[in-house]
Order: sequence, then structure tokens, then C-alpha cells
Amino acid sequence: MDRDTAEPDADALPGPNAQQWVEFHQEYSAPSEYSHEFVWDVTREADGPFVTDVDGNVLLDFTCHIGAAPLGYNNEKVLAKVREFDLVEPMKIAGQDMYFGSGPSPGEAEFPGSSHLMQKLTEVSSQYGMDTVFLSNSGAEAMENAMKITTDYRAPSKYGVAFSGSFHGRTLGTLSITKSKEVYTRHYPEISGIETVPFCDDRGCDGESCDCGFFAGGGSQLRDMLAPEGGYVDPDEIAFLTLEPIQGVGGYRFPSEAFMQEVADVTDTYDIPLVVDEIQAGIGRTGEIWASDHYPIEPDVIASAKALRVGATISRSEVFPSEKNRLGSTFGGGDMLGSMMGAFTLEAIDEYDLLDNATRRGEQAKELLRDDAPDSVEDIRGKGLMLAVEFDTPERRTSVVQAALERGLLTLGCGKKTIRLLPPLDSTEREIELGIGIFLEAIEAVGPSAKVAD
Repeated sequence: MDRDTAEPDADALPGPNAQQWVEFHQEYSAPSEYSHEFVWDVTREADGPFVTDVDGNVLLDFTCHIGAAPLGYNNEKVLAKVREFDLVEPMKIAGQDMYFGSGPSPGEAEFPGSSHLMQKLTEVSSQYGMDTVFLSNSGAEAMENAMKITTDYRAPSKYGVAFSGSFHGRTLGTLSITKSKEVYTRHYPEISGIETVPFCDDRGCDGESCDCGFFAGGGSQLRDMLAPEGGYVDPDEIAFLTLEPIQGVGGYRFPSEAFMQEVADVTDTYDIPLVVDEIQAGIGRTGEIWASDHYPIEPDVIASAKALRVGATISRSEVFPSEKNRLGSTFGGGDMLGSMMGAFTLEAIDEYDLLDNATRRGEQAKELLRDDAPDSVEDIRGKGLMLAVEFDTPERRTSVVQAALERGLLTLGCGKKTIRLLPPLDSTEREIELGIGIFLEAIEAVGPSAKVAD
């Protein structure tokens, strides 16, 4: 496949082969969410945003596996480095209970491992004074560890603070701080002491006009909750305040500057540890390594995963417990290949100036959308290549996702009526123009009548 000339070429989806794979998979799989009945054929050609399915359809993937494949498919910027090594078995070891290396010293290593990945993560987080990392298997585990270490650091503490619209994972602990769709949290027990406060963007709190004070220079529900006089929560008893700098599942909601300044002021005034969930927005997606870098906040703990290929909890050494058995291997990550891929991804972002590229291509996408989007599009927003298009109804959003798929473009919904677009960080001008063109065609095809596809 020649990435420079490739274009989507799709018939009816899912095709007959994909349908067989879907039925085979679901015969044994527990019920779960699937964005599309698209089945990637790992033996066929794929490059960057272009991928071939088991029926031979070529699709343009503007989801990057919800950001977990930041450079798309078979990207030579990473794959060429992996090919240099003879991989070993086992590729995954028991958490962080074992060391692994390659060569006489870390500086002479044949390939980067977990130690090198942790070193790189401290380098890209040094602006926050972070010097220590705990690797795990997933974003939810990274958040579990963030909650765990801050609770220990602030002991005795009994509260945590989360924001409405947030999504932090599906483990029981992270569900307690997930405040988006009820379907994620129904029936499950929660950690006690979790307080919920509004998340505010430029349109207000939780997408509605409000009197929270952010826009009038007054107080806020967050500050009022903690006020020494009249408040009901002692700031000294708060283990953490957890925040997605940009809400993902909640609808790609970008916070207002006033809101983020208030979060910064409150956490600084009361010395409350700020845990930022960078699982979807981090590792260059917004044009900065961390989405937090766009705002005045000063994180105490960063949780990362997806684009990093492994989970990571990053903080300062004093925040982590000193006893060696406090974290252990249950939530520990010893994935050799994942660590290598994570390190190579960070190297590629730096080597190929992909932060600048994400910023340029994101601006290009927003400009193309704003020039030609119809009135049914209520908002176009984004930082870097973390882009959102919000429609007038949930039904129209669903229909546009389906219409785009029929034309060979993979997209994803989020929030109530928003589509998220996550092209690879190294997307070219041609690929953005091609993808946005197909997307606008899908919107036009849906037309004024937006019925939910069967």
C-alpha cells in the first residue's frame, strides 16, 4: 500500500467475511462495546490511517483505536525500529517484580525497555517536577494506582473529588470517579467519600448556562465546598482531585480558561493533590505531550495509557509510598513489547516534530469543517488532532457515523451528540483533506432527516 496515494474503497459494511468473524467472536466473547463491525485483516496492507478489512475494503481510520494507536497502522516511524530486534518469549513478565535489560549497561542497551520508558516519561513530565513512574497494564490501573498513592500520601484522608461528565475507567475503583453515563456505573458499589462538582467549558457548567461564578469572577461550587467557613469538606481530608484536562467519553469537552484557573488556584491554596487523567488526551494528541500543558494547572500525578501502549502512573518520589509492597505486581506492568513501543512512540514524536504537525493538521481540519459544515453542526472544537464535531441531535450524530462508515471513514461518537475525530499524529495535509471531505459528504448524505440507522 502506498500511503501517499491510498484512498478509501469500501462496499457494504460489514461484508460477508467480517460478519463471520463478528459472529465467531461474539459466540465466545462476553458482551462488550464495539464501535463498528469492522474487522481488521492483520495479514493485509495497512499504513498510517489506511487499513484493509477481511473483505478487502480499504478504510480511512480517524479513530486511531480511540487514541491507542497514535501513529495508525504499521507506521514505519515505529515499526522500522522494532524490526531490528529478535523478539523473545516471554514478552510479558510478572508486573514490576523482575528487571530486564539488553546489553552490559542501560546506556548500551540494544532496545529500550521499561526502565528507558520510565526515564523518558520523567523527562517529558519534568516541568511538573515528576521523577518517578509505576508501570501497569491499562489506563484504569494507572488511575487506580493514582488514587491509591495519593490516599496513602494524604493519610488519614476520606474524600476524593471528581468532575461531572468524567470517565476514568471500568474497574470498581475508577467507576467511583466516573461521572458520565449511568450505564457505566449502575448496580456497582462505590468508594465512599467521592464528591462531584461541575466541569465547566466555554458554554457553562455541564453544557448548560450556570451561576458558578467562573464567568463573573465570583466563587465556584468547588471552592464553596471547601470553604473553611460554610463548607462541608475539610480540605485536609481530601486525598485527591481528579480531572481529565479534556473530557473524552463525556463529549470532547474543552475546559474554559477560568475553570482551569480555578482548579489551579484551589489545589494550590489547599495543597490538594491534583491527579490528571491523560489516558486519551496525552502523548501528543493535542499538540503538546500532555493536555495539561495547555492550561495553568500543576498536576501532582499523571495517569497515562492508550498511545503509550502500557499504563503509567507518573509523579514525584515523595508522593509514592516508601514501602516496597504497597504497589506490588497486581497492578504492575512488565510488558517488554509495550514498553519498547511506548519508548519508540515518544522518540518518533520528538524526531519527526509530530507535536507541531498535530497542531497544524488540527487547524487545517477545523478550518475545512467550519468552511463547509451545514447548520446541523452546532460546534466544531479541538486542540491538535483531538477534534470534536457536535450535532443538533443524537440521532443525526449516529446517522453521520454510519454514513461515514459506508464511505470508508471510521469515526466515533462521544457525549450525547458529538463525533470525535482522532487522525494519526503524523497525518498529512492530503489525508486530512481526504478524511474531512468524506466526513462532510456523510453529513450532506444524512440531510435534514436524521433517523437512527438500523
